[in-house]
Amino acid sequence: MDWSDLRIFLAIAREGTLGAAARRIGQTQPTMGRRLRALESALGHVLFQRTTEGFVLTDEGSTLLAHAERIEAETLAAQRALAAGGHEVDGLLRISTLDWFAIYMLAPVLSEFRQRYPKASIELLTDARLYSLPRREADMVIRMRPFDEPEVIGRRLATVPYALYAPTGSPVPVFGDGAGLHVVTMHEAYAGRPDVLWLQRALPNATAGFSSNNLAVSAQMCAWGAGYTVLPRPVGDATPGIIAIDMAEPPPGRPQYIGYHRDLRRLPRLRALMDLITERLAN
Repeated sequence: MDWSDLRIFLAIAREGTLGAAARRIGQTQPTMGRRLRALESALGHVLFQRTTEGFVLTDEGSTLLAHAERIEAETLAAQRALAAGGHEVDGLLRISTLDWFAIYMLAPVLSEFRQRYPKASIELLTDARLYSLPRREADMVIRMRPFDEPEVIGRRLATVPYALYAPTGSPVPVFGDGAGLHVVTMHEAYAGRPDVLWLQRALPNATAGFSSNNLAVSAQMCAWGAGYTVLPRPVGDATPGIIAIDMAEPPPGRPQYIGYHRDLRRLPRLRALMDLITERLAN
């Protein structure tokens, strides 16, 4: 039994299906199944029950899980310690953040970083799931909520202002009304967000004709005349064909937090990028 087998076992235990586990660690589904069968054969135990809803740990699998997680923690700690031992700004940094923040705010900073440090490389992840810093799925994460993991050093980076946007030439609506108007809203999965709740209060009588989980799409739909929408200022101000509407009560801004594993705090490339991001984006 080696670490690569345990890594596959952990991915299946956490994701619940071979397909999701394969995507998580960059393997093919047949390879995952074959390696799992080999591991179970070597140990002499069935580690998962195969059900119609996915893979469920057996008692033996649960016992192995506790040990595998401790081995993972030690392995990753050793990798972080070795990575932080160099002095040159080179090597890979894996960063996770929201797609709109990456496009409209972070991309120019990353471009500048690469020009300053050509030996460093960046891998930017913008899908919706939260990447784990303790498991080193990412080296740096920028997100909308604070970090509470004890292994993570986190801080508030910036508060991003929001505004109500409309196609150029649209009238200023009356706050608290919105009758006869159309709005572009966020998908129902985001119903509790402060900007979504603000739009409901600001234009309660408006008709919601389009929703999306992507703010860049919402901005484009607004530009094409689908309705008023609330956007981060960096997104809305960069979208041709729409203007910010000055309302009596503006939408609330959203904080952004940046974090990284404490074992990487002396890693030169991470320190250099942290300094540049802070210099360019912090407020």
